[in-house]
Amino acid sequence: MSARISEAGEIWVLADDRAGNVAQCLGVAEALGRPFTVKTIAYDRLARLPNALRGAGLTGITPESRAALCAPWPRLVIAAGRRTAPVARWIKRRSGARLVQIMDPGFPGRGDFDLIVSPAHDCPKPGGNVLEVLGAPHRVTPERLAAEAEKWRPAFAHLPRPWVAVIVGGATKNRPFPVEMARTLGESVARLAAGQGGSLLLTTSRRTGAEQEAALAAGLPEPRWLHLFSQGGDNPYFGFLALADSVVVTGDSVSMCCEACASAAPVFIWAPEGWAAPKHARLHAQLYRAGLARPLDGAAGLAGWERPRLNAAQEVARIIAERLLP
Repeated sequence: MSARISEAGEIWVLADDRAGNVAQCLGVAEALGRPFTVKTIAYDRLARLPNALRGAGLTGITPESRAALCAPWPRLVIAAGRRTAPVARWIKRRSGARLVQIMDPGFPGRGDFDLIVSPAHDCPKPGGNVLEVLGAPHRVTPERLAAEAEKWRPAFAHLPRPWVAVIVGGATKNRPFPVEMARTLGESVARLAAGQGGSLLLTTSRRTGAEQEAALAAGLPEPRWLHLFSQGGDNPYFGFLALADSVVVTGDSVSMCCEACASAAPVFIWAPEGWAAPKHARLHAQLYRAGLARPLDGAAGLAGWERPRLNAAQEVARIIAERLLP
């Protein structure tokens, strides 16, 4: 269902500077199919304070953000991450709004939230207000994929099928993405795709690195279609999800893995032993057990299998509609 953003909706989405968190909130709001308003939350230096000191208040957000939080008040607030939690709690005290927080809001005030949406790979603390979900909510729906397919199909139409999409993240805070690792990924995909008579479609991210992009591209034979982040241009990421006959995704991003599993294509996760963070490794294992994805390492090929599509946002929206917005 498409988003309906209004100036005064019954639902507020708190949107801070964490794009991944905001995408999760918007995915849930859009799945509800009701009008909603996006409230931008910008932080100042006091946002670094622990939530125990910020309390249920507006300490840590800019005057412009404070000014936007005023009547008419919402019935429901959707937010994500720990830094938005004091703001959401303040809104509840002023208006009585129901609160949905994606990911554990931390201490204090967990009891103020009517619903805490916790990914299973985060090993959430149990509670009557905790909803454990597989993966993370996202904005990839059949409707969006259909639109992206129409947009991108002409760009790839000259390439022989099957189309193998390679979606690459890269280095994270504690785990680098060396050039040799990038080269190994490219060679692995090329080997598994060999003999299919198709094409390779590559997209990279800001975390990949220019040298790593070059190593990846060198390992992918023609015919191919490359989008290298370092070179700019419109990213075909969602077009790949919509059109690929199989998807290879690196395991460094929860969002990328979950969005890939919303596509119709078979999904193969590339995550060499010891490279993925523990929570990412737990997510991969859960996706494998659910039949949503398979590990690239050890795969004999890139053939598909019958599998469901992953969309935690729809599950969360259903619970909200039943419990909080009857």
